[in-house]
Formats: sequence, C-alpha cells, structure tokens
Amino acid sequence: MTTKTRLTRRGFGLLAAGGAAGFVMGAPALVRAQTAVTFAVPNPSALTWLPYWVAVGEGYFAQEGLDLRLEAVDGSSSVLQAMSAGQAHIGAPGPGPTLGARARGVDVKFIYNLYPKSVFGLLVKADSAAQTPADLKGTVIGVGTADGAEVSFTKAIMTDLGMAEGTDYSFLPVGDGGTAAVAFLRDEVGSYAGAVSDAAILAARGLTLREITPDAYLGFFGNGIAMLESQMAAMPDLAPKFGRALVMGSRFAADPANKEKALAHCAAGNPQEGEQDYAASLYDGVLNRMTPTDAFIGNGYGYQPPEHWQKIHDSAVASGALAAPLPDLSAVYSNEFVAGWNV
Repeated sequence: MTTKTRLTRRGFGLLAAGGAAGFVMGAPALVRAQTAVTFAVPNPSALTWLPYWVAVGEGYFAQEGLDLRLEAVDGSSSVLQAMSAGQAHIGAPGPGPTLGARARGVDVKFIYNLYPKSVFGLLVKADSAAQTPADLKGTVIGVGTADGAEVSFTKAIMTDLGMAEGTDYSFLPVGDGGTAAVAFLRDEVGSYAGAVSDAAILAARGLTLREITPDAYLGFFGNGIAMLESQMAAMPDLAPKFGRALVMGSRFAADPANKEKALAHCAAGNPQEGEQDYAASLYDGVLNRMTPTDAFIGNGYGYQPPEHWQKIHDSAVASGALAAPLPDLSAVYSNEFVAGWNV
C-alpha cells in the first residue's frame, strides 16, 4: 500500500494506507495472494474511519487477503459516483444519498451501519439565541457540501417542523474545519450541520459551540459501508472479509488500553490530523457514535435496524429528497453478513 496525501481536509484527492507492510511485518497472512480493493470515503479524516485504519494498522485486512487503497472524495454523492463508475469496489456513503441513488436505479446496497448513532448534529455558537431548530427559521445553515449526508439529516428535522428549504431557511456550503469557522466568525451562517469531526475541529479553532439537535434525531444513523449489487456478485468474498476486518478493528479500538496505538494507526493514515490537538477528543466522540446503543448492541457491529431505515426513508419522502416512496425499502440494505462478521 502506498501513501499520497494532499494537505487540505476536504481537498484530499487520495489517501492510501501508508506503510502497511511495516505494520504487519511477520504476519502469516502476508504470504497470501492479496486482492486489490479501492474503498471510497466522503472525507479524508482518518479518525472518522477509525476501525478501517485500525484494521490496516493491525493487519486485519491483510489477514483477510485484502490489499486496501482508500480514496477520499468530496461527499457521499461522489462516493456513489465513484462506485458506479467502477473506480471504487466499496464505499462509505450516508443513508440519505444512498436512498436517492437507489431511487435513480443505482443498484447500491448498504451492508454495514458504521455510525449507529447519528454522526451529525446542529451546532450554534454558545451565545446564540437559538435554543431549538425551530429558532433557525429565516436563517442560513452552514453545511460541508451541498449534497452531503448532513443536508438530508437537517432537512428531515426542518421538514418535521413544517419548514421548507428556500422559503423558511437556506443552506450555504462552507466546507468544514477552518473554513466553517470563518463562516461562523463572519456571521455568514447562524448554525452549522456538522459531523462529530467538524465539532471537534471547530472547538480547536476557538469556537465554543452548543448542540441543539433534538434527541429524537440522534437516532438517525450516519455513514456506513455499501457496495453495488453487481460488485457483490463479481466479488462475493469482499463484503464478508471487509466487514470481518472492520469488526475486529472496532473491537480493538473499543478497548481503552488500545487508544494510543489506535491513534497512531490513524495518524499514519492522515499525518496532518494526527498532529492536531483535537485528535484525542475526536477519537472519543467517534468511538461513542460507532458503538451500538444498548437496544441493538446484542446484534453486533454493523447491524441496521429496519425501523431506523423506515424513519430515514419517510423523512426523505416528506422533505422532498425522495420524490416518491421506494417500492421495496428492504432492497436498499442487508444484514445478511452481520452474524458472520461478529463471530
């Protein structure tokens, strides 16, 4: 595996697993033939994809006979485009964009719920008068990208409050990290729909933020692992192997004794991020969001509650993100591999 890094957060064009042979030197699995696999993600933050980088660093993918190459693109729609164009074998889109792609006839299937707790939240400055999303009427809401999963997440909240985009509020793509901080400081946005990683970075930029996300929406799960059904047929071993390595990475990261080593694995994936003072707190936030709730922990890592999919689907229809209900929502996702991953 090789490393190619461009030092901007959303502007990373390509991130590949760096020095993997050094991480797993001497592991018996290295004598196996390795299958080259490209994994597309919607942002370059290594900590956002914590179990992936742990699985790389601990040699779990190599043990499965997989030679992983990670490509960071700009948002979930770009992940889905890369998969559809044959530029990625597997990807990590959000559920909202996945529903939209399925509605357009893309044979994408969500197979692993990476963030069973919502990765997104609505953030305002500590001294903002806004106490609830209802207070954002007539304001501009900052988002990372125009078509990111944070947009569909926020639309669901605002639609349930009877508000429509363009009439009662508007979105402004402001990027994330430093550029989002600038938008706040210039009062270009009154709030920000961001991921757990964005919140940690903004705090490190000196912005004291307050979350106003209603508790009910924290159950809207975030990005996960998806493949095209045609790709699953062409590479039937990829989903079982990839998910098994990811679960091992999650279990390793969940042990507090492994935190420093896991942080080092992530720093190898994104050296710039590893040098930041927010890395340790971001690690804790990501780990919390990736840990299944008590209601579903017994199902194991990766499990997708059908009722949560239904809620996301219905919100997408209500907000207009989906023009009409999908004829078969169960075709969008599958839990068929979960038991095998968690053995």
